[in-house]
Amino acid sequence: MNEVQECKFTESKEEILEEVMNEYGKEVLYIAYSYVKDHGLAEDIAQEVFVRFYQRYDSFRGDSSLKTWVIRIAINQSKDHLKKWETRKLLFTNKLSEWIQESRSRWPESQTIHRETGRELNSRLLSLPIKYREVLFLYYYEELKISEIAECLEININTAKTRLKTGKEKLKKMYPEGVHQDG
Repeated sequence: MNEVQECKFTESKEEILEEVMNEYGKEVLYIAYSYVKDHGLAEDIAQEVFVRFYQRYDSFRGDSSLKTWVIRIAINQSKDHLKKWETRKLLFTNKLSEWIQESRSRWPESQTIHRETGRELNSRLLSLPIKYREVLFLYYYEELKISEIAECLEININTAKTRLKTGKEKLKKMYPEGVHQDG
């Protein structure tokens, strides 16, 4: 049990929310970014994730870890956003370009993420289909076990294993012979 879960009964919901935001905020931002590929939209989704967390915290039963639960909320919010976005895509094309330019200058975490993961690897990872990208991200960046990944994505464990293997293979094919990547 982590610190946040241990404090469940001694702290207010606001204090717990603050701890969860501090502990998982960067992960939530990166998950959202991996889906929408836009820093400003990722920030909006992250805010929605923590609003949803706050609204539903009393219903958290502890069947999974708090981290897994927060990641599941982030994945669902990101997917929901993409569903909505597709229907309004044409109307917001110009607005999106403006947001991208603004968000790059005000989201310093993105620069850190790119430095930590390597621009090239990050770009190639983001070019993969979402079903492989999300499994690779959860496995390597969040260091979740296959069973936790399956739980987060609400898929069968064997499906998670297959997607991880296929994702690794697809990513490996993007690199010419002789180029080695850490991880």
